Amino acid sequence: MKSLFVLVLGNTEISLIPGISVAGATPELTKLTPPADAEYLFYEKPRIIDAIPVTPEGHPTPAIITKAARELAKFPILVVRGGTYLPPMLPHVHISDKIGRDFREEPALPEVEEIIERAKLLGEELNKTNIEELVIGESTPGGTTTAQAVLWALGYEARTSSASPSNPQELKRKVIEEGFKRAGVEKGSLKDDPIEAIRQFGDPMMATVVGLSLGFRKNVVLAGGTQMLAVAAVLKALEESMDRFMIATTKWIVQDKSATFVETAREIGIITYSADLDFSNSKFKGLQDYERGYVKEGVGAGGATWLAVKAGFSPEDVSRKVEELYERLMKMKG
Repeated sequence: MKSLFVLVLGNTEISLIPGISVAGATPELTKLTPPADAEYLFYEKPRIIDAIPVTPEGHPTPAIITKAARELAKFPILVVRGGTYLPPMLPHVHISDKIGRDFREEPALPEVEEIIERAKLLGEELNKTNIEELVIGESTPGGTTTAQAVLWALGYEARTSSASPSNPQELKRKVIEEGFKRAGVEKGSLKDDPIEAIRQFGDPMMATVVGLSLGFRKNVVLAGGTQMLAVAAVLKALEESMDRFMIATTKWIVQDKSATFVETAREIGIITYSADLDFSNSKFKGLQDYERGYVKEGVGAGGATWLAVKAGFSPEDVSRKVEELYERLMKMKG
């Protein structure tokens, strides 16, 4: 099957709330994470900053998993700027430069229809090629909070994951409740208006992936964790059949007791694949800590592993390749 890996980049002001996102060493650096993630897939290190994105504790971006899978399986990658502070310094498709606003203060994405329409156009063009499957990953710091807000607005009792072992669920709940109060919304009150749910609480990545999925009529693999549940829930509310969709994630998302990935996927009615990667024997603490609940998923790590497995490689091969890439990074640092 001819597959294209699409990486959608998005930013939301929600990532600047202290304690809500660890997809960057500081809240301010989360602005650079999406373009840096994309650049790392193509180069030895990002161009926009001098190091790969890390959590405040120094854990490497999940882009290292995607890069490892790509080096093995050689699948093509198309980078799409859904809405970021800065563009990546590499060839990409520009959908918008509109970032998601802080939904406690104002609607998150007034441009939602425009972004969906543009992304849909791209999906329709890709539909005319011999590509049979889009595997869509994302890099969106703060995106698990916008995803949880959208899922709640659509009536799902969902809890999304976090790139930290201590999921800031209490903070997410507080932020979402403030947003709901501002918009005059209750849980489930937008279940028949998913576009409004994105306008009020979503982010540009979400709108872009929805548009792509509407335009491309063949198989779509939503490569991500709980953020992609929100995309799937929106598509279902738009009366798309879930038959041509699947979510590909990692075992760390499925095992996350602080989130409801398995239950929410079942409620939406979408099938899931989870990549059985294992870093417990890694010689690097930054990778071992993935087994302790750090990072978990992002940059389409689960979907990229799915493509590598379809190409005849094992999750062990991908894990070994990640180790190799990390070693290369450490040498460059040293």
